[in-house]
Amino acid sequence: MIDRDRYFSLRDPSAFPVWQKATVGIAGAGGLGSNIAISLARAGIGTLVIADFDLVSLENLNRQQFNLDQVGRPKVHALATNIRAFNPFINLVLHQQKVSPANLEELFGSCDLLLEAFDQAGEKEMLIETWCTRYPKRHLIAASGVSGFGRGEEIKIEHFGYLHIVGDGHSELLEGISPLAPRVAVVANLQANLALELLVKNYD
Repeated sequence: MIDRDRYFSLRDPSAFPVWQKATVGIAGAGGLGSNIAISLARAGIGTLVIADFDLVSLENLNRQQFNLDQVGRPKVHALATNIRAFNPFINLVLHQQKVSPANLEELFGSCDLLLEAFDQAGEKEMLIETWCTRYPKRHLIAASGVSGFGRGEEIKIEHFGYLHIVGDGHSELLEGISPLAPRVAVVANLQANLALELLVKNYD
């Protein structure tokens, strides 16, 4: 049995303690959310709060961090299984429900910052508007423009105070065509990387 000290060896002595104390919210456990969660769990975030109402489908497997034998399972629980397989020391708070203005505080009110990981533009707008109104001094890292392939040079991070938007800013989902793993993972990992940076900066 590997103990905690050995598991977390060779970590950044200044940043890692900050990440271990942090509580980070992820709204959505699909393409963006599952990739964000995996990266933050590997980095050493102490607590992840993940909310998603959906089930894993066969069509998700081209870009989301799930396995074939998890099709039909709730995404939050399947993702928790996959995270705990490599990090048994993380605290996971799981909500199998749809995020709305009515439950946002209940779901994510304890979080130091929130990452938006929805597919639909309307849901993204709802989350951004609600979070920025209720928590104007807490960071929100959102995504816009992840569909297609190639064009990596178009992906960027824009900062608007405590709101940060990652993506190309213009590519839209096409009916009947799923986003692909490479661009989704690039955006998700830029979101995760920015979250790690902002947590350390806030602590300083």
